Amino acid sequence: MIKVIASDMDGTLLGEDHRIAPETLEAVKDACDAGIRFIITTGREFKGAMQQLEGTGIVCDYIVSSGAEVRNPRKEIVALHPMNRELCRRVYGEIKEYPISAVFCTSGCNYFVGTPEEGEESLIRQIQLFHMNMCRDEVTKTDLYREMKERSDVIPSLEELEKTEVPVYKIFLFTGDLEMLDQIRRSQEKNPDIAVSSSFMTNLEITDIKAQKGPVLKEYIESLGYTMDEVMAIGDSLNDLSMLSMDFGATVAMGNADWKIKRAAKYVTRSNTEQGVAWAIQELLKRQN
Repeated sequence: MIKVIASDMDGTLLGEDHRIAPETLEAVKDACDAGIRFIITTGREFKGAMQQLEGTGIVCDYIVSSGAEVRNPRKEIVALHPMNRELCRRVYGEIKEYPISAVFCTSGCNYFVGTPEEGEESLIRQIQLFHMNMCRDEVTKTDLYREMKERSDVIPSLEELEKTEVPVYKIFLFTGDLEMLDQIRRSQEKNPDIAVSSSFMTNLEITDIKAQKGPVLKEYIESLGYTMDEVMAIGDSLNDLSMLSMDFGATVAMGNADWKIKRAAKYVTRSNTEQGVAWAIQELLKRQN
């Protein structure tokens, strides 16, 4: 009997417009009405996740920043797995040798190291790379640009961020140079203290080794009294691999998922443009009724 549904957001719960389709929202609410606990598991930080959930009425738990932070339905932080200062310095010292944009993700803000002009260009490139095929001027007029700019800041050095004592959850790297990205990945994967994953083929997400969706989800649901066989986990990208490769009751890959995700999962649903989460939930509810 599935009693918990854990779902990724981008490429999974959300469509290509980065919104929840009405059919998906209805299915999630049907699951909750049936007594199933719903958990968001996302690489987004909490504020970024909430922007997409605003107005939906969904009541859930949150595993955000790829597992670095866990919040209960009251939005209270119940677990943290940040990168320590020494680890951040070591990783950044290696990646800053490459011509790549790096963002330090925290609970409240994302920080870019450089000048304000460089930070602005980095933000625009990030939106162009992941969200919108638009020219620079068009990007700056979008709601997404305004939302991301509100939760972003530019700092002159990593030392300035350290002075704030704000915990760093994740180092987010992005570039269109896939060869360079693979080189960085292979280099960083040698470090036993970190986890390296990605949401898209054009990015890397570096976290503390303890901040991975799968192990964090297991730890959290067991603290609530659930067992692994009572969980259905749904995802599409490589930062979901730690979750979908574990022996939860049902692990579901989206139809648009990376082939490694499909190979690891027990089931495959429809794509996010075909409301694959809604279809998986509806099939689950049919079988459990």
